[in-house]
Amino acid sequence: MTKEMTSFVYVTFIRSTPEKVFEAIIKPDLARRYWGHENVSDWKPGSGWEHIRANAERTVELVGKVIEISPPTRLVISWANASQADDPASHSRVTFEIEEYEDMARLTVTHDELEAGSGMANGIKKGWPAVLSSLKSFLETGHGLDVFAKPKSA
Repeated sequence: MTKEMTSFVYVTFIRSTPEKVFEAIIKPDLARRYWGHENVSDWKPGSGWEHIRANAERTVELVGKVIEISPPTRLVISWANASQADDPASHSRVTFEIEEYEDMARLTVTHDELEAGSGMANGIKKGWPAVLSSLKSFLETGHGLDVFAKPKSA
């Protein structure tokens, strides 16, 4: 029986340049300011990357490989929970496409090759909107959002 797969596409317009958007994704010191994590790699095709919580514990939460990189317009990475790094079936793919759009950058994030209903698919439905909103705020105002915020109870 074949697993049902799903994908998500998020499009965000950011009053910034493609270069600054790309740097915010790959530079650890910038990513920690809006994501609460650092994306660490040498950013060469085939190299590994780690998504490290920017706190005292420095927990590696996600891992993957750099599949394709064309600064400042395209980055494709594989994506898996660190605990599932050795299971190729648990890896999904994230594609960042950035294009100049008048005085803005249009960022399209496609997260695909996800098993429908999996913990990863359910997590990214909540995670990507918060992270991309924080990225937009960070690049436009210098301040990211609290991506770990929880809804206020009624």
